[in-house]
Amino acid sequence: MPPLLLSRRFAPLFWCQFFAAFNDNFLKTALVFLILFRGHPDAEALITTASAIFIAPYFFLSGLGGELADRYDKARVAQVIKFVEIFVAGVAVWGYASGSLPILFAALFGFGVLASLFGPIKYGILPDHLAREQLPAGNALVEGATFVAILLGTIVGGMAAHNGGGPFAFAPLVIGFSLACWIAALFIPPTGEGAPQLKVTFNIAASTVAMIRHLRGDSRLWWGAMVTSWFWLVGIVVLSLLPPLIKVLIGGDEATVTAYLAMFSIAVGVGSGLAAWLARGRIVLGITVVGAVLLALFALDLGVATLGAAPAATPQGPATVFASFLGLRAAIDFAGLAIAGGLFIVPAFAAVQAWSDADYRARTVAAVNVLNAAFMTGATVTVALLQKTGVTLPVLFLGIGAATLLVALAIWKTKPKNT
Repeated sequence: MPPLLLSRRFAPLFWCQFFAAFNDNFLKTALVFLILFRGHPDAEALITTASAIFIAPYFFLSGLGGELADRYDKARVAQVIKFVEIFVAGVAVWGYASGSLPILFAALFGFGVLASLFGPIKYGILPDHLAREQLPAGNALVEGATFVAILLGTIVGGMAAHNGGGPFAFAPLVIGFSLACWIAALFIPPTGEGAPQLKVTFNIAASTVAMIRHLRGDSRLWWGAMVTSWFWLVGIVVLSLLPPLIKVLIGGDEATVTAYLAMFSIAVGVGSGLAAWLARGRIVLGITVVGAVLLALFALDLGVATLGAAPAATPQGPATVFASFLGLRAAIDFAGLAIAGGLFIVPAFAAVQAWSDADYRARTVAAVNVLNAAFMTGATVTVALLQKTGVTLPVLFLGIGAATLLVALAIWKTKPKNT
């Protein structure tokens, strides 16, 4: 894997994705902390809604992003998107400086729009620059970079929002990383036009439906899309439930929530690297089955561990929480969930890339992103409604675990034999 990081054909995309993931999660974490620790009414539902606001554009705009990426040079499209991101970062600075949640939500939506357009490029460009046997390693590195960036964005976002936060640290970081992302994009090698005769359809609904139909017509690609969608559904729900669970039931303060999120992010990178190491240049879907079973077991254990926990009286720091039995058990479960997620996603997405036709690859990734977003948006809205009706955090984790056991069985029975 290390030679890829030195490769002119891979390194710029790696860093572009790293900087973009940092900014996305820096903004989202700062917003979550402002909501959670300012005692805002309906804080749990608002945090879940923030995740939905960021993810929703994937459902509407991934199709357009896929067409743009197949019609034009993917590197050039990435450069334009990342240039626009600099100005959206400026809106985020305005919202943070004024303490306005609506403006911050608007900026988060803008980041989601740009991320949805960039998604088909990010994964569609890998097979253009890497050999088939390099795809598992390339995907593992991209996933690892994403979650290390999530780690840094989470930590720094939590620090920025500590005690109400201030714009002086926030502004240089969110603007600076947007600039770094655009500069990295300028070095991505050109790919050429995958489908130069393609007419981009700005009727978003029509283009999205056409891509979903194309995806549905290939049983292997449809299987891969369903599998990756379940990963993102579980991921978005777990990450939205983690901060309130640590604060309310485990008794952690801002630093403790940040520590758990950091640990989770590192563990996803570990799981991604482990998946690539186990695959050894092949696409081994059995690893995805193992990841699904482990996801289910760790979610179930986390639900059982916290089911009888009483709300914490006062917030405690990381040292105190990790020294407690419940805090340590929750840490093991969250780390296990994250490692299992890395095992789950890397082989499945490498398979989707390898199975896609070169002239339709970005649109295939876009269609997969639409389904991912539909699963995530539906899940976050459902969880928010369940929270409003009084369903507890432990019960939600038990539900995730039970459902994922059924999904693991379905993956095992339906996975394609020839990969």
